[in-house]
Amino acid sequence: QVQLVESGGGLVQAGGSLRLSCAASGLTFSSNAMGWFRQAPGKERTFVATISWTGGGTYYADSVKGRFTISRDNAKNTVYLQMNSLQPEDTAVYYCAGRSTRWASGQTHDYDYWGQGTQVTVSS
Repeated sequence: QVQLVESGGGLVQAGGSLRLSCAASGLTFSSNAMGWFRQAPGKERTFVATISWTGGGTYYADSVKGRFTISRDNAKNTVYLQMNSLQPEDTAVYYCAGRSTRWASGQTHDYDYWGQGTQVTVSS
């Protein structure tokens, strides 16, 4: 059974930083592309960042480009999202997601596995 467990969310002031982690189990992590998505209250879940199986390919939503960095440690079965220069509009529940393939994707429907989410709140 695949499990994705996010951690690292919390409350931070605007301009601050957080690092989210997602620990994966039950899959061959090094063969799976991973992604981060977020969902603000009353809004749809949207793409944030994705990373290919080796970490060689990374892609970001325009709204976070230059501020967020996705990375992975295949030895630890963990994917990270470093978030800098956080703004109130980044407030959302952040979800880790995994694909059954190696290739990164920004499409929600391309992901097969989802975590339970972690809340990120940015105060102004």
